[in-house]
Amino acid sequence: MVKYLNQEEAINIDVELFNEYKFSVDQLMELAGLSCANAIYKCYQDKKNVLICCGPGNNGGDGLVCARHLKHYGFEPSIYYPKRTDKELYHNLTHQCESLQIPFLDCALDANAINERYDLVVDALFGFSFKPPIREAFLPIMEALKNTNKPICCIDIPSGWDVVNGRPADGIKPEMLISLTAPKLCAKNFEGKYHFLGGRFVPFQLAEKYKLDLPQYPGIENCEVCDHEKSRFPDINGSIRFEHLLFD
Repeated sequence: MVKYLNQEEAINIDVELFNEYKFSVDQLMELAGLSCANAIYKCYQDKKNVLICCGPGNNGGDGLVCARHLKHYGFEPSIYYPKRTDKELYHNLTHQCESLQIPFLDCALDANAINERYDLVVDALFGFSFKPPIREAFLPIMEALKNTNKPICCIDIPSGWDVVNGRPADGIKPEMLISLTAPKLCAKNFEGKYHFLGGRFVPFQLAEKYKLDLPQYPGIENCEVCDHEKSRFPDINGSIRFEHLLFD
């Protein structure tokens, strides 16, 4: 079974990807965001209006990439990006989304507004480096995510969760989690509907060093249902991979 990473292991793997294996931040971000868009496409083809909430770090960058690909897949994403990062990479990602006429929201929506306007919410606010407390700029959107009745898809870590211990008592409850590189320990507390592993880019030697026991991605897939989900959905290989979901 695939290994679940603690915070230190997740950070160390990223450092090795950059330093030892010479990946660039934008390269990994593109691969991660694309795999997220593909996983969302597999599960939510009928939910076209998508709100993507992006934070200031790499997790937010993954969300911007995901938004761009979802637009090409026929979705109608909107982006809430309250604290933009003043780096060229993030300026470029933002420009790419704007060039596709993806709207950026000026202020946070409350739960009622989200429920009225959107079919799905993508949480790309905080990644595995997050440490509480949540900064003031993100409190309104976090409150909305806790109270919306629309499904939430979280990229790598549900925002506000402890990376090791999982969901706090008042934490968000995502329907979908897309773990990147390898699941983090908090994913053991995930009780939603769909858990995917995304980002088919880990060098074989690195996977062996950390004993990640990653799945064999089939064909040209760059996202895969986590092992424990396959037992819940025995026909998942056929229905989820190549066609629209057949679940009720």
